[in-house]
Amino acid sequence: MTIKIKKGLDIKLVGEAEKTVVDLKADKYAVKPTDFIGVFPKLLVKEGDSVKAGSPLFFDKYRDNIQFTSPVSGKVIELKRGAKRKLLEIVIEADNEISYEDFGGANASDLDREQIIEKFLKSGVWPFIRQRPYSVIADPKDDPKSIFISAFDTNPLAADKDLLLHGHGEEFQAGIDALEKLTSGKVHLNVNADLASSKVFTNSKNVQINQFSGPHPAGNVGTQIHAIDPINKGEVVWYLNPEDVLTIGKLLKNGTYDATKIVAFAGSEVLKPKYYKTIGGAEVSAFAANNVTEGDKRFISGNVLSGEQISANGYLGFYHSLITVIPEGNVHEFFGWMIPSLKKFSFYRTAFSWLMPRKKYRLNTNLNGGERAFVITGQYEKVFPFDIYPMQLVKAAMIEDIDAMENLGIYEVDEEDFALCEYICPSKINMQSVIRDGLDLMRKEMS
Repeated sequence: MTIKIKKGLDIKLVGEAEKTVVDLKADKYAVKPTDFIGVFPKLLVKEGDSVKAGSPLFFDKYRDNIQFTSPVSGKVIELKRGAKRKLLEIVIEADNEISYEDFGGANASDLDREQIIEKFLKSGVWPFIRQRPYSVIADPKDDPKSIFISAFDTNPLAADKDLLLHGHGEEFQAGIDALEKLTSGKVHLNVNADLASSKVFTNSKNVQINQFSGPHPAGNVGTQIHAIDPINKGEVVWYLNPEDVLTIGKLLKNGTYDATKIVAFAGSEVLKPKYYKTIGGAEVSAFAANNVTEGDKRFISGNVLSGEQISANGYLGFYHSLITVIPEGNVHEFFGWMIPSLKKFSFYRTAFSWLMPRKKYRLNTNLNGGERAFVITGQYEKVFPFDIYPMQLVKAAMIEDIDAMENLGIYEVDEEDFALCEYICPSKINMQSVIRDGLDLMRKEMS
């Protein structure tokens, strides 16, 4: 199946990672409960405790079978808390040699659905599996109508999924074989029709391979679900990243929670953008040492459109394989957008960027204006490839109209699906946070 996405926008930025992989060992790693929507952490460790890779750190207060495990072996050195003692980070000082909890290797064909779920829950890989609606960790009791894996990413400076999984076809297939037993429907593996995909993906079995072409957000899993298997009220679809499927495959083959991953360190403020082989949750300062420019910078775990802002001493997010560094937007221009410039990128053709579609830009975080009246412009529909009215849905979420949100398709989206709408928004509305608040309200009312 080949699907062409016509609506969208590619934002080309300076600082794409060179496709060379360098080993990187950080001193500290962290698991951040804030990465997991709707999870209320209950600690199982305290400062000074020694852990192995795979040792449980905390579990969800309301679903105590879902636990979160350490990516490395070492000593818990900090339980960082925020306002109202909210747990923000569990920081672990890593051993020189990683030791692992043994969960026992297995072949997916020899296990039934319940045994696979039990192994995933005990080892801590279950949180990799998320669900639509709500984009929360999947409920093991559900029977999803399908499972989606997006094998490419069209976000700015996104990591190359082919490179992330290069040479790991056997482990990836082991993960696929296990996931295939978790659904009564199909496992959809979606690849980029515009580029040749790795044999790790194209040779995969027990999946339906679909091809997508077009601008961003063609690589977003929400776009792909909407095009292939749309979600209606009461239905559930699970999804996960291909690098997370690889981690699941390693668990089945080796019996260990191996959080090793390849991470892209990219952006205009990175001196030598490249890929690093490290472990999930690594401290960002290990990537940035002697490799970023001077001046005020913003570090983002993930991409510039929907990633999480972190400090220079922060940590890689659980679901991320990209760290982006761009300039802070704290410098105001005289007359701003009134002065023509070849260095500016504009969706609305207020700059000359539309004449140079292949040019890459060094963009900062400046909003170029403040929040203003939220009026109908008809522009959001040009970058929003869903059969949904984006402005009407955002307004329904703003006023917490549950019936309207349900009728307008809230079950099919999450905040990243509105990232482009937020980027081009002339009203400067923080659409992603509005949609997240709407999803949280729906989950609370409908559960």
